[in-house]
Amino acid sequence: MVEMATQAGAVPRPRAPLNRERVLGAAVALADEGGVDALSMRKIAQALGVVPMALYKHVANKNELLDGMIDVLVGEIDPPARDTDWKTTVRQRVLSARRMLLRHPWAPGVIESRMKARAAPTPAVMEYLDSMIGIFRAGGFSIDLVHHAMHVMGSRLLGFSQELFEDSSGREPDPDALPPEEMAARYPHITELAMAVAHDQESVVGSGCDDQFEFEFALDLTLDGLERLLGATGSKG
Repeated sequence: MVEMATQAGAVPRPRAPLNRERVLGAAVALADEGGVDALSMRKIAQALGVVPMALYKHVANKNELLDGMIDVLVGEIDPPARDTDWKTTVRQRVLSARRMLLRHPWAPGVIESRMKARAAPTPAVMEYLDSMIGIFRAGGFSIDLVHHAMHVMGSRLLGFSQELFEDSSGREPDPDALPPEEMAARYPHITELAMAVAHDQESVVGSGCDDQFEFEFALDLTLDGLERLLGATGSKG
């Protein structure tokens, strides 16, 4: 009887307050279970035990939800290792990104579609790319070689294979874009690269990069790597 009375009089544990982090975490978990196409505000609300309208205080619409989910995933990528050379650091981070994508198979399609739809990547992606450019620069790369390296690496920086820098000169400017001064302060390496690299405005690779040159650069780099492998292993007949 005492035990029953204690249980009856127990104060219920307060529910954790709803915030953007919880909304995005629930959305990622649901996408992992059923795919991103089946994701809806109603399902997220059910998972969190709230009404759907409560979610809109934290994400304005489906696109903002997807952008936030991308940032959650990028946050899972390991930070740069200390006391290692640039090549080891880049390789470890890219492989960490790949492990992240293997945990979330729906992610490449969302990243690709949102990268094409947005005038600029999400803040977490921008910070990640800025960090990767900084690793190359600290490793002794010239800004020109960093430019080519970023094209060659493409979306492999995020764990899959797709050109990250596709852009259209006719795209409307982003009304939420940071002012140039704030952009330079927040993403110094990206700003340095953007300011230093002269682009061919007819290119479709990204804000005017020379498509043919980047294609041949990547091809030659790949062939050079195969040639080194051949020299190391010898002919197999």
